[in-house]
Amino acid sequence: MLTIEVIGAVIGLAYIVSEYRADRWFWPLSILMSLFYIVIDFTSGIYANGTICCYNLIMSVYGLLVWRGLVQSKDRTERPITSCPSRFWPWIIAAVVFLSVVLWWVLQTLGESQIPWLDGISSALSVVAMWMLSQKYWQQWIFWLLVEPLMITLFWLTGNYASAILYIVFEVVCVLGIIRWYKQAK
Repeated sequence: MLTIEVIGAVIGLAYIVSEYRADRWFWPLSILMSLFYIVIDFTSGIYANGTICCYNLIMSVYGLLVWRGLVQSKDRTERPITSCPSRFWPWIIAAVVFLSVVLWWVLQTLGESQIPWLDGISSALSVVAMWMLSQKYWQQWIFWLLVEPLMITLFWLTGNYASAILYIVFEVVCVLGIIRWYKQAK
């Protein structure tokens, strides 16, 4: 398992650099990273996050199509980095709260997750962040900034130390990503 985790972490480093740069290799790396973390999470008993990695796999294909202008674009041009419209914020906040409660309850009821409340909240935030990322909203970085400390804790407590270290790097890149993407959105 350590080998898979180390390979996943290396892919994760390439992934976060490409996300920060908003370059074309981001989505293929996201697909690859999702595949590795599906295995890592389910093997480690982080079931909600493992399920979120399945969601991320699907959203990575969708995000690739959106970013390249093949979906949601009349003129088929690459989508620019923009700001999330204010009309979406009540729905985004409601989605995070609702998903957190539902995921916690499901994980608690099933009794399989090692840390159900942490797994549920981090997964709910990840769902919303990934959707925002697929739309190329700069605020997605704020959600990842909230997710990463939760993921660091989850990975550390489940003995996935390479992943915990990777997510510490992710946290630093989130701060840099907020600055870079905000400037590009303006």
